[in-house]
Amino acid sequence: MNAALDMLDTHPGIAVKAVSDLYETPPWGVSDQPAFLNACAEISTVLPPEALLAACLDAERDLKRVRSLRWGPRTIDVDILAMDDTNLQTEELTIPHPRMQDRAFVLIPLVDLAPGLEFGGKCAADWLQLVDQTGVKRVKSAREWRNSSSKKPAESR
Repeated sequence: MNAALDMLDTHPGIAVKAVSDLYETPPWGVSDQPAFLNACAEISTVLPPEALLAACLDAERDLKRVRSLRWGPRTIDVDILAMDDTNLQTEELTIPHPRMQDRAFVLIPLVDLAPGLEFGGKCAADWLQLVDQTGVKRVKSAREWRNSSSKKPAESR
């Protein structure tokens, strides 16, 4: 995750502003696989949504993401959850993310960063109260996981 964030942070037009704590979560969809690690990042960007998606997919490819089984094991998964007041639905991208209100593995780290973020008629903190949070464990604070292995000097962020 640090490598993906570093790739985004060094991309022209993207700056990583903050990250959530790191969580271990039960797998979603295909349950016969190891637990996932999940976090959210707040970025600032001048890129349009499609260009931001391209940067995210480039980072996934650079980190050897192979898309073979929907919701199956993966090395990395970078999603765009929300982008200011953008409402977009194309074949490639939907903003806000269409299923984030159903997923504790998204909502818990999202609430770390933006509890008041509104989508689907409720804020992230309210959506979180409606989902099953069983099995989600905080593994490291944002400071512990992001700064511990990031290769980019803190003063240049």
